[in-house]
Amino acid sequence: MRVYQKLLATATDAGASKPFRRAPMALLPPIPLYRRILRIHRKLPLEQRLLGDMYAKSEFRAHKNADNPVHIIGFLTEWQLYAQQLEGDAWREAKMDKTKIEKMSDQQIGQLYELMQAIQKGESVAEDIEVDPKRKVE
Repeated sequence: MRVYQKLLATATDAGASKPFRRAPMALLPPIPLYRRILRIHRKLPLEQRLLGDMYAKSEFRAHKNADNPVHIIGFLTEWQLYAQQLEGDAWREAKMDKTKIEKMSDQQIGQLYELMQAIQKGESVAEDIEVDPKRKVE
Protein backbone atom coordinates (compact mmCIF):
# COMPACT_ATOMS: atom_id res chain seq x y z
CA MET A 1 0.00 0.00 0.00
CA ARG A 2 2.84 2.39 0.72
CA VAL A 3 4.12 2.05 -2.84
CA TYR A 4 0.78 3.23 -4.22
CA GLN A 5 0.72 6.23 -1.90
CA LYS A 6 4.18 7.27 -3.07
CA LEU A 7 3.20 6.87 -6.71
CA LEU A 8 0.06 8.90 -6.23
CA ALA A 9 1.93 11.58 -4.34
CA THR A 10 4.42 12.09 -7.19
CA ALA A 11 2.04 11.53 -10.09
CA THR A 12 -0.21 14.57 -9.65
CA ASP A 13 0.16 18.30 -9.41
CA ALA A 14 -3.15 18.84 -7.66
CA GLY A 15 -3.90 22.51 -7.20
CA ALA A 16 -0.85 23.61 -9.17
CA SER A 17 -1.15 26.51 -11.57
CA LYS A 18 1.14 24.81 -14.10
CA PRO A 19 0.08 21.78 -16.14
CA PHE A 20 1.04 18.29 -15.06
CA ARG A 21 4.75 17.52 -15.19
CA ARG A 22 6.38 14.18 -14.58
CA ALA A 23 8.60 13.93 -11.55
CA PRO A 24 12.21 14.49 -12.59
CA MET A 25 14.17 11.32 -13.17
CA ALA A 26 16.91 10.63 -10.65
CA LEU A 27 20.37 11.48 -11.90
CA LEU A 28 22.54 8.56 -12.89
CA PRO A 29 26.04 8.43 -11.43
CA PRO A 30 28.76 9.46 -13.93
CA ILE A 31 30.06 6.02 -14.94
CA PRO A 32 26.66 4.37 -15.60
CA LEU A 33 25.57 7.51 -17.48
CA TYR A 34 28.76 7.44 -19.56
CA ARG A 35 28.21 3.75 -20.40
CA ARG A 36 24.58 4.43 -21.30
CA ILE A 37 25.62 7.19 -23.70
CA LEU A 38 28.18 4.96 -25.42
CA ARG A 39 25.57 2.19 -25.73
CA ILE A 40 23.09 4.62 -27.28
CA HIS A 41 25.75 5.79 -29.76
CA ARG A 42 25.97 2.23 -31.13
CA LYS A 43 22.65 2.81 -32.90
CA LEU A 44 23.97 5.85 -34.79
CA PRO A 45 25.67 5.82 -38.20
CA LEU A 46 29.44 5.24 -37.96
CA GLU A 47 30.58 8.87 -38.41
CA GLN A 48 28.02 10.18 -35.92
CA ARG A 49 28.94 7.43 -33.49
CA LEU A 50 32.65 8.20 -33.67
CA LEU A 51 32.04 11.93 -33.27
CA GLY A 52 29.66 11.35 -30.35
CA ASP A 53 32.00 8.89 -28.63
CA MET A 54 34.98 11.22 -29.00
CA TYR A 55 33.04 14.20 -27.67
CA ALA A 56 31.52 12.32 -24.73
CA LYS A 57 34.89 10.85 -23.75
CA SER A 58 36.64 14.21 -23.86
CA GLU A 59 33.88 15.95 -21.88
CA PHE A 60 33.72 13.29 -19.18
CA ARG A 61 37.52 13.34 -18.87
CA ALA A 62 37.57 17.14 -18.69
CA HIS A 63 35.00 17.16 -15.89
CA LYS A 64 36.44 14.19 -14.01
CA ASN A 65 37.92 16.32 -11.23
CA ALA A 66 35.12 18.89 -10.94
CA ASP A 67 34.58 20.01 -7.36
CA ASN A 68 31.61 22.34 -7.58
CA PRO A 69 28.40 20.36 -6.87
CA VAL A 70 26.32 22.78 -8.95
CA HIS A 71 28.53 22.17 -11.99
CA ILE A 72 28.47 18.42 -11.43
CA ILE A 73 24.67 18.32 -11.22
CA GLY A 74 24.34 20.55 -14.28
CA PHE A 75 26.80 18.41 -16.23
CA LEU A 76 25.07 15.14 -15.35
CA THR A 77 21.61 16.61 -15.97
CA GLU A 78 22.49 17.81 -19.46
CA TRP A 79 24.13 14.53 -20.43
CA GLN A 80 21.15 12.60 -19.10
CA LEU A 81 18.80 14.79 -21.18
CA TYR A 82 21.06 14.16 -24.17
CA ALA A 83 20.79 10.39 -23.63
CA GLN A 84 17.00 10.60 -23.33
CA GLN A 85 16.76 12.61 -26.55
CA LEU A 86 18.90 10.10 -28.43
CA GLU A 87 16.80 7.19 -27.22
CA GLY A 88 13.76 8.81 -28.81
CA ASP A 89 14.27 10.32 -32.25
CA ALA A 90 13.14 13.81 -31.23
CA TRP A 91 16.72 15.12 -31.48
CA ARG A 92 16.70 15.07 -35.28
CA GLU A 93 14.43 18.12 -35.56
CA ALA A 94 15.33 19.68 -32.21
CA LYS A 95 16.81 23.15 -31.92
CA MET A 96 18.91 24.50 -29.13
CA ASP A 97 17.12 26.60 -26.54
CA LYS A 98 18.09 30.29 -26.72
CA THR A 99 18.35 30.57 -22.94
CA LYS A 100 21.02 27.85 -22.92
CA ILE A 101 22.98 29.69 -25.59
CA GLU A 102 22.76 32.94 -23.63
CA LYS A 103 24.17 31.20 -20.53
CA MET A 104 27.19 29.82 -22.40
CA SER A 105 30.65 31.28 -21.98
CA ASP A 106 32.63 32.57 -24.96
CA GLN A 107 34.73 29.41 -24.90
CA GLN A 108 31.63 27.18 -25.02
CA ILE A 109 30.19 29.17 -27.93
CA GLY A 110 33.53 28.80 -29.73
CA GLN A 111 33.44 25.03 -29.22
CA LEU A 112 29.87 24.90 -30.48
CA TYR A 113 30.84 26.91 -33.56
CA GLU A 114 33.78 24.58 -34.29
CA LEU A 115 31.48 21.58 -33.96
CA MET A 116 28.98 23.17 -36.35
CA GLN A 117 31.73 23.86 -38.90
CA ALA A 118 33.01 20.28 -38.71
CA ILE A 119 29.51 18.94 -39.26
CA GLN A 120 28.80 21.29 -42.16
CA LYS A 121 32.07 20.46 -43.90
CA GLY A 122 31.20 16.79 -43.63
CA GLU A 123 34.71 15.93 -42.53
CA SER A 124 35.21 12.32 -41.71
CA VAL A 125 35.87 11.79 -38.03
CA ALA A 126 37.21 8.33 -38.75
CA GLU A 127 40.40 9.84 -40.21
CA ASP A 128 41.34 11.30 -36.82
CA ILE A 129 40.72 8.11 -34.87
CA GLU A 130 42.74 4.94 -34.91
CA VAL A 131 40.22 2.15 -35.37
CA ASP A 132 41.16 -1.29 -34.07
CA PRO A 133 40.58 -3.72 -36.98
CA LYS A 134 39.57 -6.47 -34.52
CA ARG A 135 36.87 -4.29 -32.97
CA LYS A 136 33.37 -5.25 -33.96
CA VAL A 137 31.39 -2.34 -35.38
CA GLU A 138 27.65 -2.69 -34.84
